[in-house]
Amino acid sequence: MTGPEQTESPRALLSALSRGKGLQFGCSLAVTCLLVLVARRLVKQRRPRGFPPGPAPLPLIGNILSLAVEPHVYMKNQSETYGQIFSLDLGGISTVILNGYDAIKECLYHQSEVFADRPSLPLFQKMTKMGGLLNCKYGRGWIEHRKLAVNSFRYFGSGEAMFQRISEECMFFVDAIDTHKGKPFNPQHLVTNAVSNVTNLVIFGQRFTYDDRDFQHMIQIFSENVELAASAWAFLYNAFPWIEYLPFGKHQKLFRNANKVYDFLLQIIERFSQGRVQHSPRHYIDAYLDEMEQSAGDEATSFSRENLIFSVGELIIAGTETTTNTLRWAMLYLALYPSVQEKVHREIDSVLNGRAPTMEDKQRMPYVEAVLHEVLRFCNIVPLGIFRATSQDTVVRGYTIPRGTMVITNLYSVHFDEKYWREPGVFCPERFLDNNGNFMRRDAFVPFSVGRRHCLGEQLARMEMFLFFTTLLQRFRLQFPQGCIPSLRPKLGMTLQPLPYSICAVRRQQ
Repeated sequence: MTGPEQTESPRALLSALSRGKGLQFGCSLAVTCLLVLVARRLVKQRRPRGFPPGPAPLPLIGNILSLAVEPHVYMKNQSETYGQIFSLDLGGISTVILNGYDAIKECLYHQSEVFADRPSLPLFQKMTKMGGLLNCKYGRGWIEHRKLAVNSFRYFGSGEAMFQRISEECMFFVDAIDTHKGKPFNPQHLVTNAVSNVTNLVIFGQRFTYDDRDFQHMIQIFSENVELAASAWAFLYNAFPWIEYLPFGKHQKLFRNANKVYDFLLQIIERFSQGRVQHSPRHYIDAYLDEMEQSAGDEATSFSRENLIFSVGELIIAGTETTTNTLRWAMLYLALYPSVQEKVHREIDSVLNGRAPTMEDKQRMPYVEAVLHEVLRFCNIVPLGIFRATSQDTVVRGYTIPRGTMVITNLYSVHFDEKYWREPGVFCPERFLDNNGNFMRRDAFVPFSVGRRHCLGEQLARMEMFLFFTTLLQRFRLQFPQGCIPSLRPKLGMTLQPLPYSICAVRRQQ
């Protein structure tokens, strides 16, 4: 071997050894960091002192996998072991579950302000930056947006003029159904469009035609997001936000959908704000823009263009999903129980005698009211409500619940609470009638939730359900295509909606 070759070999060897040590150090550092993160996660999974008990969590992911299938049923079953108030670990997020009417009333009624916050979940932060109306934190922002929304629903969503416009939408709805001439069709599209148009009257001041493709596409995306937001991927994202960078997973579709909706809402808000006159609002958008201008000099105000977009989107979802799915379930169950449908027909014919229904008729139609209430109870449209959080430290039944703890209210468990409902697993409208056939309110009936965060559009939703349902059953007899009985298993999401089904709406001879 020559001299130069002999002198270069030791250098190359030292360089290789140095690179090897560097690589080894890098790997050791990575492993150490990973172990530290895992250790921190495991420590975080330990229940706080005095926290409610619950099922043992798996390392890292906690009890997330238990929520993959019918989480509301799982939570009710767990309450039989751990009590009405217990806890779950959702990937390091300590969560309190409230089950049964007594526990939910104790917290949401008697400590309404304490349980009025929203959890600072990565998903909420990603979607709305904890702003808007439904997901915003409890404080000035919520108070400002809630007050504006309540006043808008009262001003633009009630009164004789609003009743007339809902009645007109009811006629558009049944006329569209009539075009199927008694043949099988899937009612989802028509019901969704008709119901969303009532909310549109409040937000935009006008309805959208049933063949407006842009608006229909947005409603379809909203419906998808309601389902995706309660998927296992959403829970995993809240526990491990870094999965945002994975190129796969349902959370990615959720984010893509949200971006599309944001862009569409931005365009539609610009469109309906044209021709606006200050302090003479025509709809919610005008009223919001008035608030923005009046608070322009207030640095702490929550009114902003971005929060307007979030609020409009949330109002459309909230105003569409619950009522739409209630009506779809009602159509399904009336076709499934012809005897119930026959009683509805007899009461409608007796009271209305061929004329269109009015809100004054509601008091004279106890069986119709009983059927709608039983659909809401039995089908549990929003089984877990919207997740809450404690705004301050509190004690409930001897358990210590720290400020900022996520709280899930299992409304399904209220409507299937054996203490308040006899045979809750049976569909029976008569449970809402007294011995004289008069409609009877029940305490353990909370489909719109309770407390500070209860549904602000409840009154409008009740008006819609009554008018759409009565107008539909006045004109049609509902039945399934011969030999086709749809599944009663719900499609899981933030709401429980029926799986797509076909039905025949046959014109009645009155």
